[in-house]
Amino acid sequence: MEDTVRRVRGHVKWFDPVKGFGFVVADEGGPDILLHANVLRNFGQSSVADEAGVEIDVQDTERGVQAVEVYEICPPRTDESNGLADLDEIDPELIRAATLEPARIKWFDKGKGFGFANTFGRDEDVFVHIEVLRRSGLADLQPGEALAIRVIDGKRGRMATEVCGWESAIKSEN
Repeated sequence: MEDTVRRVRGHVKWFDPVKGFGFVVADEGGPDILLHANVLRNFGQSSVADEAGVEIDVQDTERGVQAVEVYEICPPRTDESNGLADLDEIDPELIRAATLEPARIKWFDKGKGFGFANTFGRDEDVFVHIEVLRRSGLADLQPGEALAIRVIDGKRGRMATEVCGWESAIKSEN
């Protein structure tokens, strides 16, 4: 087997955080690429949305092609009219101007489609909708998970407009 690592762009076929792995399909074709949860965690995320775009390093192994490092995750393409009405009523400039805040997930229920986070130094909970997660390229969140989130004051209180893995948020601010 080759030890050569190569860079690949593609999209997530599926990822199951409970099983701890999923698969990526390369834009150039070829066999499915195993994406292990540990490789994703090294990027600073515990999940990734199906159909999210990715840029990864891969390596051929005895068990097939495997991702060894994640460089970029882009949210899946969405129909902007489909989703969260609360954000549709807010000035897009206000959403873009929101700063990233360090946060921890209090709880998130994928089945219900929402959860809450706490931001550093604030007592109020921050509402996190599953559509915001999907638009951010994530599929699920775990209690205690450290993230960076963009927060606005919505008509029902503080709400997340973007959720980033902690490490990727640090990189994007530099």
